[in-house]
Amino acid sequence: MAIPVKLEAFEGPLDLLLHLIEKNKVDIYDIPIVEITQQYLDYIKQMEAQDMNIMSEFLVMAATLIDIKCRMLLPLDVNEEGEEEDPRAELVQKLLEYKMYKYMSLELKDRQVDAARNLFREQSLPEEVASYRAPINYEELIGDTTLVKLQEIFRSIVRKQEDKIDPIRSKYGNIEKEEIDMEAKALFVEAYIREHKHISFRKLLEKERSKMEIIVTFLIILEMMKVGKIIISQENIFDDILIEAC
Repeated sequence: MAIPVKLEAFEGPLDLLLHLIEKNKVDIYDIPIVEITQQYLDYIKQMEAQDMNIMSEFLVMAATLIDIKCRMLLPLDVNEEGEEEDPRAELVQKLLEYKMYKYMSLELKDRQVDAARNLFREQSLPEEVASYRAPINYEELIGDTTLVKLQEIFRSIVRKQEDKIDPIRSKYGNIEKEEIDMEAKALFVEAYIREHKHISFRKLLEKERSKMEIIVTFLIILEMMKVGKIIISQENIFDDILIEAC
């Protein structure tokens, strides 16, 4: 009659390997691969093959252990630095990472359990206590302050504000941007010149209402002269400039 054996449940092949290492009390950096491999194979033989997905993970690890065992029997490979490579190095790295994450998860679980035991109660005060306000002693609040001292404080604040004012820029008015439609203005000037044929440049500018319109009109005249739409003439220096449509 077979003796029933109760097996522990492991989360995966790395969990089983870590259990065997801790059970045998061996150094994780110097795993006795032959002994651990044999114990690992003995364990998976006793596992029930009901879930093939889980069993496949354990079998892959078994194949990895056997591969490492075979490479341990052969001469070790030498890396570029001339040092012998340990076939167990990659497995040891995976075990260390798994051990770290496992212990971190256990620590977080313990903290979650401890947090569940903490109870918090909202603050509850009687209405008369919550609405209580300490009486104000106006004599203590004012102290030795007098109207003269208050006036001095007010004047010092006003002086500080006045010192912040720029004596030059404060006299400027508000600078507003004047919008002028260049295209419409150019059409107007061109139509005006063609209508009058010969006009005075001075009289043309006198019709403008602002400095900005004068500047824009002057630029338009220069552009029309450049493209050959008008001819500019002046008989003598300081005489009026005459504009003639081409």
